[in-house]
Amino acid sequence: MSDSVHPVHPGRPHVAVIGGGISGLAAAHRLTGGGVRVTVLEGSGRVGGKLYAGEIAGMPVDLGAESVLARRTEAVDLARAVGLGDRLQAPAATALLWTRGTLRPLPGGHMMGIPGDLAPLAASGVLSPEGLARVAGDATLPPLDLGEDVALGELVAARMGREVVDRLVEPLLGGVYAGDALRISLRAAVPQLFEAARHAPSLGEAVRQLQARAAAAPSSGPVFQGIEGGIGTLPLAVADAVRARGGVIRTGAPVTGLARTGDGWRVELPGGEVLAADAVVLAVPAPDAARILARAARAAGAGTAVDELAGVEYASMALVTMAFRRSDVEGLLHGSGFLVPPVDGRTIKASTFSSNKWRWNADADPDVFVLRTSVGRHGDDAGLELPDAELVARSLTDLGDAVGLAAAPLETRVTRWDGGLPQYPVGHVARVARIREHVARLPGVRVCGAVYDGVGIPACIASAYRAAGEILADLAAPAGGPRHGRGE
Repeated sequence: MSDSVHPVHPGRPHVAVIGGGISGLAAAHRLTGGGVRVTVLEGSGRVGGKLYAGEIAGMPVDLGAESVLARRTEAVDLARAVGLGDRLQAPAATALLWTRGTLRPLPGGHMMGIPGDLAPLAASGVLSPEGLARVAGDATLPPLDLGEDVALGELVAARMGREVVDRLVEPLLGGVYAGDALRISLRAAVPQLFEAARHAPSLGEAVRQLQARAAAAPSSGPVFQGIEGGIGTLPLAVADAVRARGGVIRTGAPVTGLARTGDGWRVELPGGEVLAADAVVLAVPAPDAARILARAARAAGAGTAVDELAGVEYASMALVTMAFRRSDVEGLLHGSGFLVPPVDGRTIKASTFSSNKWRWNADADPDVFVLRTSVGRHGDDAGLELPDAELVARSLTDLGDAVGLAAAPLETRVTRWDGGLPQYPVGHVARVARIREHVARLPGVRVCGAVYDGVGIPACIASAYRAAGEILADLAAPAGGPRHGRGE
């Protein structure tokens, strides 16, 4: 026999987790806590995925995601569980909006750029008088009719005018999805607003109702949090915790396919290596999941899952991280950074002043100031085709125009995330339901990650916990019961 087969430990279920990003590691953490043997297989040379701790000018920085939504507790709870609780840190300062040739305050009273309160919007100068009048007209329009789903940007444009979409919704939504607001599903991207809007007379009233509920809820701390040393330290700590529980984590181990073997699975790797598993969690981007599942899914009559996964679109982006002498930027960089509406035609879509935003970053070296810019969104990859040096140069040009920055950086680093963010077009929630329905025809297989339940870190962790919980329940089922069944 030419294959090298790694057998399951007798009497102890073994789960293969394919993908070593935060979703796969969170699933492995939950699974090892449930007493099963786990092997994490990551195709690249490191764990963490879009959470990536690095350094510049000798200082620790995040080269990927830099904060988590703390009001949703999954990420903060996981950080505490793996020993990072005392390193959680709230961001400082406030963000601005660079539009119409100047930096302006990001108006309060909005949800994902959709205004509920006109006063701060009017004071900000972000919209023209005509734009403000169009927003006010939302209250006079017929009641909302959202149907099964609607594009967020199209709804806002119809109710409040295109100016709100261009100047507010696009820059805020772009920071989360790097997507096109006119295509992104309201139901998938902002589900709480979709539900509120179904019962509200206007879009602004739906926003106000949600804000009133949030204000009435007991405060549980900051809305966002980071981690001293960077959010990229979270997957490293989770990986250490998985190993401490006996889990195995392999990098440089791309999975090429799955094959059913009686009550289990053959997880196929390059060179003829095969890993035997009782169950499998796929925590990889949709194209990789489609490729890995293709043969087994079509054999089981679940080819729809493969087709739906293959149809998910992704946006690419790049982060340009730069370190300056603090004395060269003193007095220029205020707040935590700024967002840039695409309609203004700039290369960068945002800049984060990391040394203002994060105390741990400022304390790392008081003589150095770190900032970063982001480039790229769905359907607009022109900037991403530029070489690194040109991306740096264009970022510096935009920073010069925005804040008067003229200094040369001490060091720069460009991090490219090709196909980094899944897009949620209208109908995405139904697509995810179809994927899960057909994957459930593969006994003992589950999927999780940013494709399914939200691109934020807490949502990815929740998706992982759902998959791991179903696998544990499945494996615990008595003989003759629903083991390897749907687990629902």
